[in-house]
Amino acid sequence: METVTVRRVIAAPIADVFEWCATTTNYTRSPFVLKARLARPGADAPYGVGAVRLHTWLIGWFRERITSYNPPYDFAYDVDRSYPPARHELGRMTFTEVPEGTLVTWTTTFGLPFPGGARVARHVAKPVITRVFADILNAADRSLTTATART
Repeated sequence: METVTVRRVIAAPIADVFEWCATTTNYTRSPFVLKARLARPGADAPYGVGAVRLHTWLIGWFRERITSYNPPYDFAYDVDRSYPPARHELGRMTFTEVPEGTLVTWTTTFGLPFPGGARVARHVAKPVITRVFADILNAADRSLTTATART
């Protein structure tokens, strides 16, 4: 299993950053994310516990189920289906107020269940996932700091 962790400080209020990151359709502001939609709303909030999010990236398709939702501090998800097939143990985004704005920490743990999958996960998938996560957070930064500058 491989773990990816990406951190980014976004110069915006924690509630705004949490909302942007929880809203899966925002991910298409990254050129690596082709489609993203909410397939089923959560129990207490659209992107809350039980929500199902569908993502199509340049590298594959993922169905995520939100497993915990604690605005504006964190949410977690499990990838319960994907193509290509992958094992998934953890997906979590945490949000912490810092003097410069909001520190976002995005972590996922995954494996590829085929011969040679560990090598492919380490040398190909991990750098690609790291790049996509960073690019999504860059899009959040652009979107939220532009919005903050306008107000």
